[in-house]
Amino acid sequence: MSTNYFKSNPDEKGYFGEYGGSFIPEVLEEEMKKINDAYYSISKSHEFISELRSIRKHFQGRPTPVYYCNRLSNKYGGRIYLKREDLNHTGAHKLNHCMGEALLAKYMGKKKLIAETGAGQHGVALATAAAYFGLECEIHMGEVDIAKEHPNVVRMKILGATVIPVTHGLKTLKEAVDSAFMAYLQDPINTIYCIGSVVGPHPFPMMVRDFQRVVGIEARDQFQEMTGELPDNVVACVGGGSNAIGIFSAFLEDDECKLHGVEPAGLSFKKGEHAASLTLGKPGIIHGFKCYLLQDEKGEPDPVYSVASGLDYPGVGPEHSMLKDLKKAEYHSITDKECIDAFYELSREEGIIPALESAHAMAYAFKLAKENPKQSILVNLSGRGDKDLDFIVDTYGLPE
Repeated sequence: MSTNYFKSNPDEKGYFGEYGGSFIPEVLEEEMKKINDAYYSISKSHEFISELRSIRKHFQGRPTPVYYCNRLSNKYGGRIYLKREDLNHTGAHKLNHCMGEALLAKYMGKKKLIAETGAGQHGVALATAAAYFGLECEIHMGEVDIAKEHPNVVRMKILGATVIPVTHGLKTLKEAVDSAFMAYLQDPINTIYCIGSVVGPHPFPMMVRDFQRVVGIEARDQFQEMTGELPDNVVACVGGGSNAIGIFSAFLEDDECKLHGVEPAGLSFKKGEHAASLTLGKPGIIHGFKCYLLQDEKGEPDPVYSVASGLDYPGVGPEHSMLKDLKKAEYHSITDKECIDAFYELSREEGIIPALESAHAMAYAFKLAKENPKQSILVNLSGRGDKDLDFIVDTYGLPE
């Protein structure tokens, strides 16, 4: 992958094409500039890079492996491989950028990390990073998600984080972001907002993307070592889009590799029953940046829904918005039912229980394998399913 792409995307004002930017209150502009300047000056230093590499190897357990799904490949016809981010410490890809953001906070002299979480994986990862570096941590989470993802709430509290229930609106991910931003505004000097995906005002989409690039760098080398070639297809779920941009980043200039982002179609394409931002949204502004957005005629975000708490966001990362327009990546959607079926399929056939977010990517991979039986498919299995077990069994029961 050419470094020119990453040097020019985003541009100096934080835009990926026409998306991104920084639409924030004046009171935050100076703090965002400090974070941006610190990122460029600190994260490129030998000391920072050496410390982050040591953390990834000795604390996170990287590199995570690539695994060939023998039984599922025989069943569906294609060759299905998984990048096992579920084996990253804390059980998802989220720790990749949380350790990077927390390390940056330490170098900047910050005392407290603040963030939102939906499925709870980002909250657990940030609480883990805060414990590692000896920082305070405050996680904002919607009441609906607190009920659905109770195991992760317990994990955050055990790790020492304060969990703030969000009780307004739909009580899910968008409202959690609203609440966390408001808390950050109270004391931007001593705190840093560690956003959970490639969203938000500049420089967050860039920072999170760069910390997640490790997934793609590893996967590309591992896949070539295993097969002698590049994958025909790369598949990842997309809510905000951090795990997808992480693995896509290594294949953006390889025309032979098709990139597939998978969004939640939920219950239907009726308003409020899905979160397919790239499929049905149009350009708009949310949480300080421009992206494809599910919105009403006044530009206000639509209510959204997904069985996977980490995907129920009305917007999407600005880089994904640009990649859609450039036709560098294709974006598809998967229903709740298809997701649940894929969840059990991977569990029963390969002995791997995926997060519901990742099960969306698996469901699309199965479709792709049926349609292209001679092609290879590399799926970013972005998280494990421990957090979802109680909810799934209570809601759907066990299959026969």
